[in-house]
Amino acid sequence: MILIASSFFAVLLITFAAVTFATAPSRVDKALQTRLDSIAVVKGGVSTAALQASELLRKTASSRFDWIGQSISKYISMQTLQKWISQAALNTTASALLVQTTTAAGIGFLATFFFFPVFAAELSAAAFCGALPWARIAFARYRRLRAFDKALPHAIDMMARSLRAGHSTAAAIEIMAQGAPEPAGSEFAEVFRQQNFGLPLRDALMQLLDRVPSQDLRVLVTAIVVQRETGGNLVEVLDRSVHVIRERQRIQGEIRVQTAQGRLTGWILTLLPVVVMLLINVMDPGYSKPLLDDPFGHKLLMLCAGLILLGAFFINRIINSIDV
Repeated sequence: MILIASSFFAVLLITFAAVTFATAPSRVDKALQTRLDSIAVVKGGVSTAALQASELLRKTASSRFDWIGQSISKYISMQTLQKWISQAALNTTASALLVQTTTAAGIGFLATFFFFPVFAAELSAAAFCGALPWARIAFARYRRLRAFDKALPHAIDMMARSLRAGHSTAAAIEIMAQGAPEPAGSEFAEVFRQQNFGLPLRDALMQLLDRVPSQDLRVLVTAIVVQRETGGNLVEVLDRSVHVIRERQRIQGEIRVQTAQGRLTGWILTLLPVVVMLLINVMDPGYSKPLLDDPFGHKLLMLCAGLILLGAFFINRIINSIDV
C-alpha cells in the first residue's frame, strides 16, 4: 500500500513539474511585463518626505502561481523574496520559487525513500533538494552584486568626466548608463528613466540602493545626496568617493587572499569525513553496513552530520568576521 501511495505521489509531482514548465510565461511575455513594470509610477504622485523602500518595490514578473503568493502573503514576506529574485535578475516569481522548492523537496524525499528508506536520510534529502532553488537565487544574486561592485568605480569615473565636460547631472547619469559595464549600466539607466518620468533624483537613487544593496553604492548615494542638500563641488565629491570605493575593494581583495587558506581548510575539514567514508566503502564494500542498518548507527550518523555542519558554520563565521 505504501509503495502504491509513494508511486502515486511521485507521478503526481513529476506531472505537476511538467505542467509548471509547460505553462510558464515565455521569455517575450516576461520581458514585456518587466518593461511595463519598469515604467510604472505610483498612483497619485510620490511623496519625497515619506517615501520608503518597501513602497518603492514593484512586481517585475508574473506567474500562473501568483495566487499561491497572495494566499500566503500574510505568513511569508513575499515582497522580500521577490526583491531577492529581482536582485538576482532571474525571470521567475516568489510563488514559482515556492512551487519549485516543494517539488524538488518531494522528489528528493521519494527518491531516498525507494533507495535508502531511513527517515533521517529522507528528511535530509528533501531539505537538500528543496534548498537547491534557493541556492540558485543566492548564487545569482551574489554574482550580480559582485559584478556591480566591480563596475561601479568605472561608472563613477565616467560621471565625473561628464560633469567636468559641462554636462548636467541627469545627462551625466545617462552617459554613465550608456558606457558603464553591466549590470551597473542597466541599473543607472533605470535611474535616468525614473528621472525622466518625474521622480526626484534622491528618490531614484534610494530606489537604486534598494534594488542593489551594495556598501560601495551606499557610499556613492550618500555622497551625492549630501552634496545636493548642502552644496559643494560634485566632481570633487565623486573623485573622493571613487577613491574610497577603490581602497575598500583593494582591502577586501587582500583579506580574501589572506583568508584563502582558512576557507580551503574549512572545505577540507567538512568534506574529508564524507570522502573518506565513501572511499573506504569503495575499497571494502559493506564496511559501513552495520552503521547503516543499525538504528543506533543512524543516530551516530545524524550526530556526525550535525557536528560537521556546526564546525563548518563556526569556521565560516571566523573567516568572514572581518568586515571593511
